[in-house]
Amino acid sequence: MIILFDLDGTLIDSTEAILESFHNSFDVYEMQHPSDEAIKALIGHPLDVMYKELGVKEAEVWEYVDTYKEHYRVISTQKTELLENALEAVRIASEIAKIGIVTTKTGKYSQVLLEHFGIMDKFEVLIGREHVEKPKPDAEPILKALESFDIQSEEIWMVGDTEMDLLSAQNAGVNSIGVLCGYGTKNSLNKYTQLVFKDTLEAMKYLKSRK
Repeated sequence: MIILFDLDGTLIDSTEAILESFHNSFDVYEMQHPSDEAIKALIGHPLDVMYKELGVKEAEVWEYVDTYKEHYRVISTQKTELLENALEAVRIASEIAKIGIVTTKTGKYSQVLLEHFGIMDKFEVLIGREHVEKPKPDAEPILKALESFDIQSEEIWMVGDTEMDLLSAQNAGVNSIGVLCGYGTKNSLNKYTQLVFKDTLEAMKYLKSRK
């Protein structure tokens, strides 16, 4: 079995770091701030897409992204937490499957966070935004991750908390599980999978029961 995990809202909670980094960039460029709710509604999308949706002109988007990353890099480990039960979920997953990370976060910062939490060594691959041309919901990030595995006869699962994760799984032709510990809702996730669990630990218990 191969299990691929999203990061934000699936294994970690970096909401505080994300919000602070967005607000910092709007401060830097003296732009009117969007609400926290407007920002949170877009988490899971790439940063450039988020900024466009929040009203930043296309020609200026990458300047905002650079400012975001500069701030996020400094505060991320202090203002990010492992979600409750995530450690146990990763432990079970690593016992029953080969595991990897597929995220729209910058891979470099994702690796720093996972090393900070002492679990990076559990994962055989980490695909971040800079590793693909087309991020989730495109199939490319999942297909890129699967290049690191021998996938013959393997059951493949993508676990995530947003529609983007489940759509990416659908586009890549792999199984998907939704979790409610992040930014999606049961109704939004049920559009793409009937397997929706309270959190990633419950999802891993389900997959273990199928072995």
